[in-house]
Amino acid sequence: MTLPTTTTAPPAPAVAARTFSAVLVANRGEIACRVIQTLKEMGIRSVAVYSDADKDAKHVALADTAVAIGGTAPAESYLKIDAIIDACRRTGADAVHPGYGFLSENVEFAKALDAAGITFIGPGINAIDVMGDKIRSKNHVMTYGVPCVPGIAQPGLTDQELIDAAAAVGFPLLIKPSAGGGGKGMHVVERAEDMASTLVTARRVAASAFGDDTLFLERLISTPRHIEVQVLADNHGNVIHLGERECSLQRRHQKVIEEAPSALFESLPDGVEQRARIGEAACNAARSVNYSGAGTVEFLVSDEHPDEFFFMEMNTRLQVEHPVTEMVTGIDLVEWQVRIAAGEVLTVAQSDVVLHGHAVEARVYAEVPERNFMPSMGRVVALAEHGPADATISGRQQAQANVRIDSAMRNNLEITGDYDPMLAKVIAWGGDRTAALDTLDAALGRYTLLGVDTNVEYLRLLINDSEVRAGQLDTGLIERKLPSMSFRHAGSEELIAAALTLWLERTGSAPAGDAWATPDSWRVGARGAWTATLGIPGGSVATVSVTEEDGTVTASIDGGQPVNVRVADRSVDGIVLEFDGGPVTYAVGVDPPGQNGVSELGSVRDIHIGNDGWSCRLEVLNRAGRLRRMLAGIQRDEGAADPEVRSPMPGTVVSVSVSDGETVEEGQVLLAVEAMKMEHHLVASVAGTVHLTSKPGDLVKADQVLATIHVDAGTTSTDKEIQS
Repeated sequence: MTLPTTTTAPPAPAVAARTFSAVLVANRGEIACRVIQTLKEMGIRSVAVYSDADKDAKHVALADTAVAIGGTAPAESYLKIDAIIDACRRTGADAVHPGYGFLSENVEFAKALDAAGITFIGPGINAIDVMGDKIRSKNHVMTYGVPCVPGIAQPGLTDQELIDAAAAVGFPLLIKPSAGGGGKGMHVVERAEDMASTLVTARRVAASAFGDDTLFLERLISTPRHIEVQVLADNHGNVIHLGERECSLQRRHQKVIEEAPSALFESLPDGVEQRARIGEAACNAARSVNYSGAGTVEFLVSDEHPDEFFFMEMNTRLQVEHPVTEMVTGIDLVEWQVRIAAGEVLTVAQSDVVLHGHAVEARVYAEVPERNFMPSMGRVVALAEHGPADATISGRQQAQANVRIDSAMRNNLEITGDYDPMLAKVIAWGGDRTAALDTLDAALGRYTLLGVDTNVEYLRLLINDSEVRAGQLDTGLIERKLPSMSFRHAGSEELIAAALTLWLERTGSAPAGDAWATPDSWRVGARGAWTATLGIPGGSVATVSVTEEDGTVTASIDGGQPVNVRVADRSVDGIVLEFDGGPVTYAVGVDPPGQNGVSELGSVRDIHIGNDGWSCRLEVLNRAGRLRRMLAGIQRDEGAADPEVRSPMPGTVVSVSVSDGETVEEGQVLLAVEAMKMEHHLVASVAGTVHLTSKPGDLVKADQVLATIHVDAGTTSTDKEIQS
């Protein structure tokens, strides 16, 4: 593969350097917090914007000024161009940093800012326009010698034209939205007969997410590695790259773990030359559109043929994973975005860029990996974000305290399904890749976020997988590994810790010496037994009894053998218990009594418990709740299918594929629910007649019944076998 080392594109017109009086950050979450921090360090006044749902968000509190811009839905706030420009005028902001997502790559937004005389901290309008369309960008960069994945990329192709072209592209292939980004709306098609139905879904998702349902096809590269190159370019013709990032650990085309530099290039004898070649290709892509600012050029690299790489797209804004590049280069990308937009000359030459050590980033998502990464929601009841202590970690080398956490989390924050499920990023640096992974593992083990299900335990399992440790990465690894991963569940010690937390809460609630005011079964001579009934994830129930006599505390589960336990410490951060095997520390968060009332299942409140990156939610049940759980466990034969089709999460019904009263087959798709930018198809668990209780556009709760299937009483499973 031969690449030109220069291009003929003229440099962008030089911009005179100036100073911004205030910068508005047109985003939310951790990226808004991260940008605001750099603005503070540069001495520039920061302006935050927020939706109705984000009025108490962390980025609002961090900024010097904050402006409300509309309703909870992004279309009513963060995507509302007029509201952003009005906020600039009201606060005197003369520049806008878009972060990533939302309006960061919206050419109409860039045009509107330009018309209003407000500086867009990003590239020029032409760069956004060309690179924002995957079809156009692929065709464009090929004229500058940048290799692209084989496929068909033409605007305006109908479903039938795409189906007709698929054979020439070859299966398996990828259907991709032209206006997409971040893996959203991409679909793998293994067989020709699946093309038609997948195109329908792909167009609906693309139209919903990007307002453009244009699709194109690419050949699916076997054992692909996702490697991207960070570029910096000013308005004076200077373009450099800051090395590459490996982003091959993905699920549903969304990155989970990112690192710099690439483990692949580090393992190659000619890795330095390969880095230079792919870096120059990225710079050529940037030069082709007179790019300015900090951008990323993404490539696919075949693990089988690492000397080949193919252009996928250019992201004309900051990437989620930019911290790993900052940690190995020492360059603040946000600072340079601001300085370049202000007209400064890039003072860093390509020869100045040296990669020191290794950095790895893990994305903390609100999701349940065991349930196919189903989004989760809730309220943060306990939070501790810090790096590892200076101690030997699990027999490995001593982890270095080189940890950075980019987060928008705060106690009592409500996590809803209105926005992306990413909550925070944990980034670790080490002298080499092994040290960086060890440091990250230790940091994740000490990361506490209770009240919302997260993927932290899964992240630790993933980065300690033997293939990941060996650097044998590809974009399909996560799907292959998930079925064999062993997730931790609440055991006896966790149940006892939860019960003791509730017990201490009760016994500590009365004034000192006022035994009559303490609701703890106190009696003359000895304190009576106290019990807590806990609903365990998965539907089971456990009753934990706690007694104390002569200062000795014992606990038993469901009337089993009592266990002696000592409460060694109790603080706002959790509880330390001493069992026979030694002390164990648990982070604990308890919903206040009456926080959510009594649910229909008889749950009066929740208690959240975590340890070493693992966490779970236990329901505190009343008598009715315990009875309901027990009856539910015996009313259905083990293994029998549930005729009720329930929403796995809060969300919006985006499509219904059947009619009320229609006869359906087992496994047939009935409807789709969307939340946190993810669409989930719900299928019939049994064959029969379907009765719908929902329609497109309905807002639904987790576990809400959306359809019920009535099996024909005259047709048993045995009858069906005979008939067949």
